Amino acid sequence: MNIFHDSRDPVYRAPQGAAPCGTQLRLRVRAEGLHKVNLRLWWQDSESLLPMKPAHAGLYECDLALPAEPGLLWYFFVAEDGEGRTWYFGNAADGLGGAGMTTDTQPAGYQVTVYDPAYETPVWMRDGMMLQIMVDRFNCVGEKDVNNLPPASYYHVHWDDDPTLIINDDKYGDNCNNDYFGGNLRGVMEKLDYIQSLGVTALYFNPIFKARSNHKYNTGDYMTIDPSFGTEADFRALCEAARERGMRVVLDGVFSHTGSDSLYFNRDGHYGPGGAYNDPDSPYREWYRFKQWPDDYECWWNFKTLPNVHEETESYQDYIIRNDDSVTAHWIRAGAAGWRLDVADELPMEFIRRMRKRIRAERPDAALIGEVWEDPTNKVAYGEMRCYALGDTLDSCMNYPLRDAILDFMRCHTDAGQFVRRLENLRENMPAPFFYSEMNLLGSHDTPRAINALADIGDMAPDRVYRHPFMMSPEDYNRGKRRMIAAWTLICALPGMPCLYYGDEAGLTGMADPYNRATYPWGHEDAQLVDTYRRIMNDRMSTPALRTGDLRLSAIGADVALVERRIEGGKDVFGAPAENGSRALAVNRCGELRRIEYRMNWEDDLRAYLMALDKKKPVIYTGDLNVAHEEIDLKNPGPNRGNAGFSDEERGKMTTLLSSGFTDTFRALYPYRTGAYSWWSYRFHARENNAGWRIDYFIVSDRLVDKVTQSDIYPEIHGSDHCPVGLHVEL
Repeated sequence: MNIFHDSRDPVYRAPQGAAPCGTQLRLRVRAEGLHKVNLRLWWQDSESLLPMKPAHAGLYECDLALPAEPGLLWYFFVAEDGEGRTWYFGNAADGLGGAGMTTDTQPAGYQVTVYDPAYETPVWMRDGMMLQIMVDRFNCVGEKDVNNLPPASYYHVHWDDDPTLIINDDKYGDNCNNDYFGGNLRGVMEKLDYIQSLGVTALYFNPIFKARSNHKYNTGDYMTIDPSFGTEADFRALCEAARERGMRVVLDGVFSHTGSDSLYFNRDGHYGPGGAYNDPDSPYREWYRFKQWPDDYECWWNFKTLPNVHEETESYQDYIIRNDDSVTAHWIRAGAAGWRLDVADELPMEFIRRMRKRIRAERPDAALIGEVWEDPTNKVAYGEMRCYALGDTLDSCMNYPLRDAILDFMRCHTDAGQFVRRLENLRENMPAPFFYSEMNLLGSHDTPRAINALADIGDMAPDRVYRHPFMMSPEDYNRGKRRMIAAWTLICALPGMPCLYYGDEAGLTGMADPYNRATYPWGHEDAQLVDTYRRIMNDRMSTPALRTGDLRLSAIGADVALVERRIEGGKDVFGAPAENGSRALAVNRCGELRRIEYRMNWEDDLRAYLMALDKKKPVIYTGDLNVAHEEIDLKNPGPNRGNAGFSDEERGKMTTLLSSGFTDTFRALYPYRTGAYSWWSYRFHARENNAGWRIDYFIVSDRLVDKVTQSDIYPEIHGSDHCPVGLHVEL
């Protein structure tokens, strides 16, 4: 007996992945030694069993039309052998799809996400690069006025102080979050040139509305910019300045709860005599759930500072969504390009649907992004399975599942194969418009700093009482930095909208809240890290294939994940006109060299292409070939023998190329010149010590060699880790 199905093989499932409503879906299973096979389906609390017909070569198949309305379809296979025993074939043990498993009990099913065929997400998201900013911690312009702070709050004397953690707030049972640094909206505007230099096209602000705390997740007044941040005029000016640079602004909406110190609840009386806490006849009274008015009320995760709202209350929906000058509409009109919904999985689905319709009515390209920490296509919240990718609620989510997968892989907590499975499962479950718009992040205000997490130096998110300023050792910092650069390069090579948490690119460190919310270290940045991030981000923004190209993922052994992106035929995965191109990234988390066939095959293809071109006309080829051909071509051949760029395989490929009718012009003219290098590592003052490599070449057809008069390297020209090379040919 043999049963087999692979949801990621078109032989067994076509089309692949999520599918629009009404699509014809063919499912196949290989069932050898069995005489009866059925397809078991589950759709909206209804089960059905469909007979499968024999196809060929032991395959059974069933064609079905997917439902006409969006939802989740689940399936597995049921088979009987000649002795009347029943066997099942369903999802793999880890629930990540692909090749499944045979059981003698009902298994977990495979998921098919059936989405609205009209589902579209804003194009700027898939093409974009996002920066998350906590305004108070980013940059300060102008004098700080304590009168703009909430009661019992204060400004730090020094910009580079550590954030303060005070957790013994007896009045509310919460930590205070009452320390400020003075960052404001005008401070962000002052740094727009820097932000633009990173390739950023979207700014996501943590809450900026009036609130008692520095983090502003306990909203006091949705219609007022917090005075410590500025004014609505400042916000409008910032949005306009961003727009002129091709950037959009996304706001953080906290709509599952308000602050207890707010216009609406007003526990502390700072907003006059009214509010639900003080006045049973307040128009806001019906927003909240009181068990015993006024002191016993439902609150978010039992924090008395965060009374929950009843989002289905008509007057609340009017205020937030439906009124002509509702909260969401007002700030879209003021210049925002969308909203990120805090704890989106705690909001009613109909509330999110109405919000999406309203902001799209105000601005057709407005985005609605959700905070969902799990797979947003099958999130279970409050006993209900919710799919946020059907086309009627969210455009994107904060991609914490991707973050978790990257961290686990880079820290050797899982291997490359499992990493690829986790990513492929996300791709399989998500419609392409959603998958290519995901907010891909390594860190946020709710996680330890990425460099701390990647250094793998212990629990960086213990209970608050155990959190403290944390100084990383140079060894830990450098390990975290190397991994973070690799992880961010990976983020920027994958579909989705990369989201940089402010300061990660500058080397900010820190445990979880509040120490992950330190100020941006202006003047004390890790300049090398900033430059590296800038290069990675701009490379993505200048390469269409990295944004909307097709994706292929592979695991090369346990330690190497290979990402390949490609655009062919002048159209991207959405059918939009796009420049042809391909890029590949191999991320090796190991400290040793790992061979992959991709490069070897690429070099063979390059040689074949040049030989074919040489038959038509002489060839002049230049570029970074990332190989030092001879020992004379690098400063320290002994220690580097076998490393990338000086391995026997790579040098052998270069020898083969040069024996196929081509000449290395520099060595043809200067066969014995030493110290002639075109690339230096950023590390260990390599350029100052001229500890470099010659890996940039001008290669010409042999029949042009006698016309080459000069082949130069220009090490005196700075600007990157490479220097220019030049060629003079008399034709």
